[in-house]
Amino acid sequence: MTTHIESEEHKALRSAVAALGKRYGREYLTRTVAEGKPLTELWSEAGRLGYLGVSLPQEHGGGGGGITELSLVLEELGAAGSPLLMLVVSPAICGTVISRFGTEAQKRRWLPGIADGTRLMAFGITEPDAGSNSHRITTTARRDGTDWLLTGRKVFISGVDMADAVLIVGRTEDARTGNLKPCLFIVPTDAEGFHKHPIDMELNAAEKQFELVLDDVRLPADALVGDEDAGLLQLFAGLNPERIMTAAFAIGMGRYALAKAIEYARDRTVWKSPIGAHQAIAHPLAQAHIDLELARLMTQKAAHLYDSGDDIGAGEAANMAKYAAGEACVKAVDQAVHTLGGNGLTREFGLASLITAARVARIAPVSREMILNYVSHQTLGLPKSY
Repeated sequence: MTTHIESEEHKALRSAVAALGKRYGREYLTRTVAEGKPLTELWSEAGRLGYLGVSLPQEHGGGGGGITELSLVLEELGAAGSPLLMLVVSPAICGTVISRFGTEAQKRRWLPGIADGTRLMAFGITEPDAGSNSHRITTTARRDGTDWLLTGRKVFISGVDMADAVLIVGRTEDARTGNLKPCLFIVPTDAEGFHKHPIDMELNAAEKQFELVLDDVRLPADALVGDEDAGLLQLFAGLNPERIMTAAFAIGMGRYALAKAIEYARDRTVWKSPIGAHQAIAHPLAQAHIDLELARLMTQKAAHLYDSGDDIGAGEAANMAKYAAGEACVKAVDQAVHTLGGNGLTREFGLASLITAARVARIAPVSREMILNYVSHQTLGLPKSY
């Protein structure tokens, strides 16, 4: 495996994205969320500069890189205080699936817009009664002539109000066995029978969450992405990047919180010296930094394996990276808030909102317990309890 010392190109990408992030920063995100608006200005500029499309093919308007480069973009925007959650969804999941398995017509129609930010695609897999069990998905597609009719419900789908379409995970009946198998459909958000309902969240984020109801949504034959029989292969081609990008999201958030705490601990003096001189303050911050760096290494490994075409190796590493980053992020945010004391809960310092946001990295897109199950079964070869 290649070394994880970053190339000069990657360092330059980090530096350029960090500069963009700092021009917007936490204040921009907080103000935009308070106004109930999406992060349109930052999204559009990141698209114009080529950052949204770094992982997509050059022939379709992208940068020709991989998830390695896209994860750097998200991490640096997060470290600047203004992460773009839809980077996880639109280019990383949907863009990857379409570029790997879509028809030429689908690629031409969707990838240039996803790359430059002028088109946005959401992703719908989670269902009210399925949780983390994708085998219990009940959204089904049945043939009607050459068309498909799609029916079902989805929940906790991010950014549907901003999206031109949703890549929906449904199931179709196998003609040979009669069993249901997973399939992916591009569903325009203005399609007849497509209904979205916002979910009232305590989480303060620019990207809203939705429940979707699909009531016999009629789709043309070319709404199906890839081979009807490829099933799980295509699904996990999107889910592994999702885990890697969620890890990058968490690392960026953790770095932002930690930087705020370090700045405060250097300057805040209660007795004779700054509080950062005391080991009870300094050591937990040092430990948080170590944990974030270790999680970043695992994320780089996972991205490298995915970009090199090792889907099986990437699956294991992506789950581990997401687990490590989620834990490191929650601990870093908690320690940052604790370092600031009462100030850590004020709007002025802007850390308290991260307490809720950091939990997302532990819960989504798959819980830490399900990752431990994965590692128990797939890596350690232990028997399943379910």
